[in-house]
Amino acid sequence: MEQTKGYISNDDKRKVTTHRLLEMKQRGEKISMLTAYDYSMASVIDQAGMDVILVGDSASNVMVGNTTTLPMTVDQMIYHGKSVMNAVKRAMVVIDMPFGSYQGNPVEAVSNAVKIMKETQADCLKLEGGKEILESVQRILSAGIPIMGHLGLMPQSINKYGTYAVRAQDEEEARKLIDDAHLLQEAGCCSIVLEKIPATLAKKVAEELTIPVIGIGAGPHVDGQVLVMHDMLGLNKSFSPRFLRRYANLYDVVSEAVQMYINEVKSSDFPSQEESY
Repeated sequence: MEQTKGYISNDDKRKVTTHRLLEMKQRGEKISMLTAYDYSMASVIDQAGMDVILVGDSASNVMVGNTTTLPMTVDQMIYHGKSVMNAVKRAMVVIDMPFGSYQGNPVEAVSNAVKIMKETQADCLKLEGGKEILESVQRILSAGIPIMGHLGLMPQSINKYGTYAVRAQDEEEARKLIDDAHLLQEAGCCSIVLEKIPATLAKKVAEELTIPVIGIGAGPHVDGQVLVMHDMLGLNKSFSPRFLRRYANLYDVVSEAVQMYINEVKSSDFPSQEESY
């Protein structure tokens, strides 16, 4: 796809859909996916040509300052989702269903899913888990709502794990992950995210499934990649996992700009006569 100055060319501004993601997998085109939580950043990311924008419950960490994703509510995800949807023209927008909104009660899961979709007008929802949440997945799909699955390290289950270490390194857990991936595909999920698992296992899953498999810390042999926007832009200096590549160092850029502003205000250099009415 030809690009000019970071913007997508006129011949490929069609809306990205679940069907287009499947086409991309079939022709071997990698899928780009990045998080966003507000109008301004979503607009930049969308116009740069991103395929998928994830309104992640990682907002709990990078926007609110919580140590886990668990505190996020349905209403908070709707707020961030609406903000992103107001900006996006091309990318497919996926919203995380937050912890407690779909586990355990499939009827509540459908109700929460419908509420999120109606109030945000997003394209897809993402749920963490396999066999354990299969009934909720099936009921939400039966309502005509696309689902992106999520297996491997599942941040909403961090209290069960007790660690953010790589998942599915032993044969039993790897086998379950493969089985869960097939269950999600058979149920009708449009794609799956694999987080922090061995690259060889992720490759096996991507080759076995017909739906797109998007990785985060899952090696290069999947159908696409996703990162948290704050991490890849270098806004978050405290998080440095092995899989993260920083494409900018905006923490220092912003800090220097703010310090310059403070200094110029205190020295009366700002505003100047030209900047006054």
